[in-house]
Amino acid sequence: MKAIFAKTIYTGKKKISDAYLVFDHRKIIGVSTTEKCDLRGKFSVITPAFVDAHSHIGMARAGEPSEQGEANDQSDAILTLADALDSVQMDDSALRDAVEMGVLYSCVVPGSGNIIGGNSAVIRNYANTSTNALITRAGLKAAFGFNPMKTNNWKGKRPTTRMGALAILRSKLDDVQQKVRKYRKAKGSKKQEITFTAEEKVLQDVLARKTRLRAHVHKIDDIAALLRLVDDYKIRVVVDHAMDVHQPQIFQELMRRKIPVVYGPIDSFAYKVELKHENWRNIRHLIASKVEFGLMTDHPVTLARQLLLQTRWFMRAGLSKQEAIELISRKNSQILGIDDRIGTIEKGKWASFICWSGDPFDLTSYPLAVYGEGQLLFSD
Repeated sequence: MKAIFAKTIYTGKKKISDAYLVFDHRKIIGVSTTEKCDLRGKFSVITPAFVDAHSHIGMARAGEPSEQGEANDQSDAILTLADALDSVQMDDSALRDAVEMGVLYSCVVPGSGNIIGGNSAVIRNYANTSTNALITRAGLKAAFGFNPMKTNNWKGKRPTTRMGALAILRSKLDDVQQKVRKYRKAKGSKKQEITFTAEEKVLQDVLARKTRLRAHVHKIDDIAALLRLVDDYKIRVVVDHAMDVHQPQIFQELMRRKIPVVYGPIDSFAYKVELKHENWRNIRHLIASKVEFGLMTDHPVTLARQLLLQTRWFMRAGLSKQEAIELISRKNSQILGIDDRIGTIEKGKWASFICWSGDPFDLTSYPLAVYGEGQLLFSD
């Protein structure tokens, strides 16, 4: 067993002083105030590895022309079979930068130019290939509001309005829903005659609540439209972004419905009309609502390596340092469905953590060592 001492350990659930983080191979054994076996170092602070809950890292790549980016495929408005993982290139230097700052995991999603952009991929940012990077899936990317409207010059059937985008999506969902009902009523050989295409099977899983829609949506009324879709089809969704929500009621409604929010990115420029109410003070409504929420970078909109930096706004709004750490570790892991493996420093979880030179919230502090699943990934 190996042990690392820290004056302060933020576990993702609580803060512990003068303790040892004990791990063996890939997993954490526990946190102890007495353990001294095979001491590997002493540090000021240890935190869990950070998780970016919404990113285009590896798809929109550092040092490559924007026209070579792969976050959006322009072939059609509905791309249920597209897979973000197929466009992730692990030689993106932004992945190394993220690992150096302790952001070891990312949920990579297709962009928001399409009504349905494709499947998400939760990855290890430190893997050698995209196959080895994959941990799990966290939903099918969908987009509401302005973004799918503005791509009407792309190929395929494209909307020019919000109602047009929703009409296209409803048509696809209705077709699959009617086919499912017909299949359920059919008997004997008639049932065997009804087959589903690969594209239809994806939407079938959405309608069966097996797959969540990860919905790009910023404005209050666009979220209201999403909730009408939820009411009509009884689907499961996660609200991604919500940066233009400047009134408390919509977050309260999401709380009532137990719909989580992946919020952000906070430090980006409000470059379009649907962000005209964007302001860091909006997070007070988010916090007060008690809705389940995590935080994204939307890399490269804001850089993955700056995930922790965004939490300063939440502390200004009243969160403690522990709660800020929790936001980009435990809470993001819960929303992505990987909290059985990462997100906290506790027995049985992967030994993925960051050893800091000082208080992580001090601008002069930085990671001295970063471990991923028990392996030293970075040291300074």
